[in-house]
Amino acid sequence: MNSKILLIEDDRDISQLTQMYLTAEGYHVEVIEDGVKAIDKIREFEPDLVLLDLMLPGKSGAEICSEAREFYSGMIMILTAAEDEMSEVSLFKFGADDYVTKPVRGHILVARIEALLRRYQRQQKREQTNYVSDAHGIVVNAQSQTAYYDHKPLNLTNSEFEILQLLIENVGETVSRDHCCRLARGIEYNANNRSIDMRVSGLRKKLIQAEVYSATIKTIRNQGYKLVSSSACQ
Repeated sequence: MNSKILLIEDDRDISQLTQMYLTAEGYHVEVIEDGVKAIDKIREFEPDLVLLDLMLPGKSGAEICSEAREFYSGMIMILTAAEDEMSEVSLFKFGADDYVTKPVRGHILVARIEALLRRYQRQQKREQTNYVSDAHGIVVNAQSQTAYYDHKPLNLTNSEFEILQLLIENVGETVSRDHCCRLARGIEYNANNRSIDMRVSGLRKKLIQAEVYSATIKTIRNQGYKLVSSSACQ
């Protein structure tokens, strides 16, 4: 699949030429001109790389870069004019991965983009080896002990995270209460101990609070719990 690039540039001559050049190189390129629409477009398009002009109508490239970094983990390359009063250090502080000064030759731009995309691919591979798991839109990272839904963090306790991770790793399958009890910190397994049920109940409430409507934790009587699609329970 071709890498996706979102070009945010208000100069139509530059945007048209850049889009034509990158498309000819095999990239899937979409263009917008208004800075106000940039964040919504990044969320919608989910590009591998954002090519972002610094000076835009409605919202500056620096503002867009900073806001995007709250949810976007792809590459951001800034397009800056020589007279722009924004230092290299400032650009990186806002979350940029690289920048180029306009006008830039096409083959140089492509080379810089290729370098960033190689870096992005390495980053994704590292994340995969860091035990990133997902199901029904919920993502957990075992290394950082974090969980997200729709790019928003879930505020879970350690035991809630571990139970959720176990359910995601066995999505669609029943996980026994014994397994949950042995996994969750501070819980010693006892068939009559309802602590694990309370923790699962707490996890359910956290998912509802986070507006996770795509999945639910189903109790399998006398067996355990199962993470399933919400539609499967209707």
